[in-house]
Amino acid sequence: VEFLYCDLASMKSIRQFVQQFRAKNCPLHVLVNNAGVMLVPERKTEDGFEEHFGLNYLGHFLLTNLLLDTLKQSGTHSHNARIITVSSATHYVGKLHLNDLQSRCSYSPHGAYAQSKLALVLFTYRLQHLLTANGSHVTANVVDPGVVNTELYKHVFWVVKVVKWMTAWLFFKTPEEGASTTIYAAVSPEMEGAGGCYLYNEERTKSADVAYDEELQRKLWTESCKMVGISDEASRLP
Repeated sequence: VEFLYCDLASMKSIRQFVQQFRAKNCPLHVLVNNAGVMLVPERKTEDGFEEHFGLNYLGHFLLTNLLLDTLKQSGTHSHNARIITVSSATHYVGKLHLNDLQSRCSYSPHGAYAQSKLALVLFTYRLQHLLTANGSHVTANVVDPGVVNTELYKHVFWVVKVVKWMTAWLFFKTPEEGASTTIYAAVSPEMEGAGGCYLYNEERTKSADVAYDEELQRKLWTESCKMVGISDEASRLP
């Protein structure tokens, strides 16, 4: 195991990480997008993005796009490279505000978090469409890990923290249990060649209806490219 530093809240750090990784000339068979914050107070990343949207979504959007060429070169017909993005059941109540992705008009920690998780699902579906259209041997899937007992809840109200402390052993998954669906998506032979899936408890399930809106997927993709400063070559594809 080798560690390379990457701060998903920093576009500069992401670009430096990709440069370091590419310099190693290593193949890339599995990319898991799993960094995130939840219910943080209103604040911005160093690039000026609202933190939920900037770290949870845009950081992974940029990282994935910068590594796509390597993933495409690493995948084969019999062994596709795999991209797994970790979302949340919260995306079911999320609303994507294309005219206010930074939540400047009215900030709500719950709303901003849910929007970032919905964006990840929309992104995954659009990415899989583009990969298929290009004939790439790469699949993209999105995972709901469930309610997991981690430090992700450190910004919730103190009463919720107390309830969590008292009931986590009964209602929350352990980190190992929470990782199982991600691992399943990354290595299971059953997922070979399967993309554009929403997975929960190692099973394909239906995501929010709005996530299947192809026009919304396209608009988010185009706007995301502008925000992170990369070329939107995908806009020329159906």
